[in-house]
Amino acid sequence: MRRSVQFPGPSSEQQAEGGRGGVGVRQQEPLRTEFTFELPRGYVDESGTVHRTGVMRLATARDELVPLRDDRVRENSAYLSVILISRVVTRIGTVEDIHPGVIEDLFASDLAFLQDFYRRVNAEGHTRAAVTCPSCDEEFAVNLAGGRLGES
Repeated sequence: MRRSVQFPGPSSEQQAEGGRGGVGVRQQEPLRTEFTFELPRGYVDESGTVHRTGVMRLATARDELVPLRDDRVRENSAYLSVILISRVVTRIGTVEDIHPGVIEDLFASDLAFLQDFYRRVNAEGHTRAAVTCPSCDEEFAVNLAGGRLGES
């Protein structure tokens, strides 16, 4: 289920008036519902192929509620993140059938990455992280969604 929502721009009447109260109306960008990512290590499928890039969609309320009824989550609350991540990741490499078994087979560092990515996308609304250079103490932001280390 891939969705993209676009908010309507201001009406011609609002544009002519300069928006409400004479203040210019800034056109809103479309709501971004899918975010690409690159796993630190990668998912290794049954044939040994490593898949690193993927797509995560925004979570819905249902995505967060349905796993709570799952018996695996009732037995082990730590399993909640496995179910939740499997619901919102739509693709890893060429693998499009993402289910809890796929998420279980990820390396721990990749699962931790996806948990943090989920939190950033759904709670904070972006994929940037503030970091500090260990050599010069310069602070800057990096985008967790893409690019290899050292690339801009």
